[in-house]
Amino acid sequence: MADTFKNREKGFEAKFKLDQETEFKIEARRNKLLGLWLAEKLGINESEIDGYVQKVVISDLEEPGIEDVIRKCMADIEVHGAKISEDDIRNKIEELTSEAHRQVDRE
Repeated sequence: MADTFKNREKGFEAKFKLDQETEFKIEARRNKLLGLWLAEKLGINESEIDGYVQKVVISDLEEPGIEDVIRKCMADIEVHGAKISEDDIRNKIEELTSEAHRQVDRE
């Protein structure tokens, strides 16, 4: 009986780990898609897009949640003088989260 509980516990731990890894992949993919979208909106040179996208992805490692990404995006929007609101960014994040989920599920 004890073995059954140990096996079950290991199963839950493995599932939790897999769920966490999947969530991380989805968030990273979402941020990549957001960076690509925003780079286009800001008119970032094609040669600089990959670097910019990487910065958006990395910005999400500062703290849990999306507020760090939003701060990064809003600062970049201000520097470029773009007409994109915080609500626009939040809505795009929601949209791209769904797209990232679909993409990761297909992998």
